[in-house]
Amino acid sequence: MANERLNTTLLKKNMIVALEKNMGIVSIAARQVGVHRATHYDWMKDDEHYRTAVQHLEGNQLDLAESVLLNQIRDGNTTAVIFFLKTKGRVRGYVERTEITGVGEDNRIRIEIVDANPKN
Repeated sequence: MANERLNTTLLKKNMIVALEKNMGIVSIAARQVGVHRATHYDWMKDDEHYRTAVQHLEGNQLDLAESVLLNQIRDGNTTAVIFFLKTKGRVRGYVERTEITGVGEDNRIRIEIVDANPKN
């Protein structure tokens, strides 16, 4: 029983390293470590320390993606600027609205996407 617990602890540590190397792609990391990908999700559900370590990695991935996005904005990438404004600029009115109309007055449909709880 103690050997099994030690082996699981080692597998979890190896999985964290593999997730970091593979940008959080579970199936690749699990294959490299030699566990089924479902095992990762079981550990996430049952082990608070493992879950916290994985969440820390996910935060690092977001930081990396945000830094790349900000570099693209600095370089004048219009698409990156639009994306940023649509997501982070909503509080300043950068909101996309879609209106769909059909033939005749009775067929008009108006769709408005509004986030009642902006995260900013």
